[in-house]
Amino acid sequence: MSKLSRRRRAGADAADAIAAAPANVHALPEQAPVEIAPNDPLLAYFQGAGEVVDVDALELDSPALRELKAAGVKLAVPLVSQGELIGVLNLGPRLSEQDYSSVDRKLLDNLAGQAAPALRVGQLVREQQAEAATRQRFEQELEIASLIQHNFLPKELPDLDGWQIAAYYRPAREVGGDFYDVIPLPDGRIGFVVGDVTDKGVPAALVMSATRTILRATATRLVEPGEVLEQVNEHLCPDMPEKMFVTCLYGVLDPATGLLRFANAGHDVPYVKTAGGVVELRARGMPLGLLPGMAYEEKEMILATGDGVLLHSDGIVEAHAPDREMYGFPRLKETVGDGPCGQALIDLVLADVDAFTGPGAEQEDDITMLTLERVAAALPAPAPADDARVLAQFELPSEQGNEREAIARVEQAVAELALPAARLERLKTAVAEATMNAIEHGNENVAERPVSVRVLHS
Repeated sequence: MSKLSRRRRAGADAADAIAAAPANVHALPEQAPVEIAPNDPLLAYFQGAGEVVDVDALELDSPALRELKAAGVKLAVPLVSQGELIGVLNLGPRLSEQDYSSVDRKLLDNLAGQAAPALRVGQLVREQQAEAATRQRFEQELEIASLIQHNFLPKELPDLDGWQIAAYYRPAREVGGDFYDVIPLPDGRIGFVVGDVTDKGVPAALVMSATRTILRATATRLVEPGEVLEQVNEHLCPDMPEKMFVTCLYGVLDPATGLLRFANAGHDVPYVKTAGGVVELRARGMPLGLLPGMAYEEKEMILATGDGVLLHSDGIVEAHAPDREMYGFPRLKETVGDGPCGQALIDLVLADVDAFTGPGAEQEDDITMLTLERVAAALPAPAPADDARVLAQFELPSEQGNEREAIARVEQAVAELALPAARLERLKTAVAEATMNAIEHGNENVAERPVSVRVLHS
């Protein structure tokens, strides 16, 4: 048997050949197939022969031909299917030691004409089976990697009095390189992380999971965000795959004071919506895993009531419209300034990106958002005076126009008191103003934040 060493499409078995011979032919001893290199002239000769080849009579400067002769091969029958040489049938000498006759050669030619297509079909079947098995293994690996990755994301977000936290993650493939985390820290502080691994797929997911694990372990030991990123960088650098790195924003919030300290390892700049406009949280630092010995600048900001922070990945700003225009940072900053905070901001950004890229557009990169908003802390309901009586108590969604519903329900609640008309009108005006202020300024017209109303009479 001869083994054809040729470049063929993945999965093709270029070593296929038929080892068969008539009963009166010496069986060749068991040995490794003869390698025929791509540049061996014997390969081209077999390709164009079109008939049985007498090996002894053939004169070529061919290493493979010399091996065939040394192995005792007398005849070589090229097996050609659709113009492609797919194998060679090798025969040793006849038992009678007579030469092969013209009848023998014709029989072998007919055999080659029937065997070559059958051999090719067998090759194609094996190629398809190998490709299907490879595809199945790849799909299983993706499923496992996706499961692992989602298990690394927070199962739930903390419920902090006076704060609202929301998050969103959507990979561009089954497995992505973005991640976010919310880490409980000593003294009631909370760590916030958004990161992005260069590349996508399984390699990025593995680097992401390693980064998240190292960062979590480091954050519980060290206080300062810059020190945390320094240590994470030192751990990642020795084992970071070539041409890969991690961008990461890490911040630590003190919920009691609103102090947010943060450091940035080359990640997209977060935005803070304040009463005075949108502020960028800038701090210098190299991405993680590139160079050891890096220092990370720390900055801080006091978040006031009503301020909202958006941490995000580049899958938003690098989204493209059909004309290849990029969504960009200015557009995202404008959306943050014009929109609400919290989950409503996430929904608004997603809707704007989808409208910008157009219907049916393929997502180019992972999209991750984490929002943090400081709201008025819930105050305990004041205890009614000993002689006070609760006439009504209800909640309304924070939507424009609901002040009229509040007026109507308060008016109904005090009907039994038979208040003078002038006093009733003053009460209705006070209810309208208080409700509108709570809806617009306290809850920023976010329907999910209810306005609570209690009517007491003493």
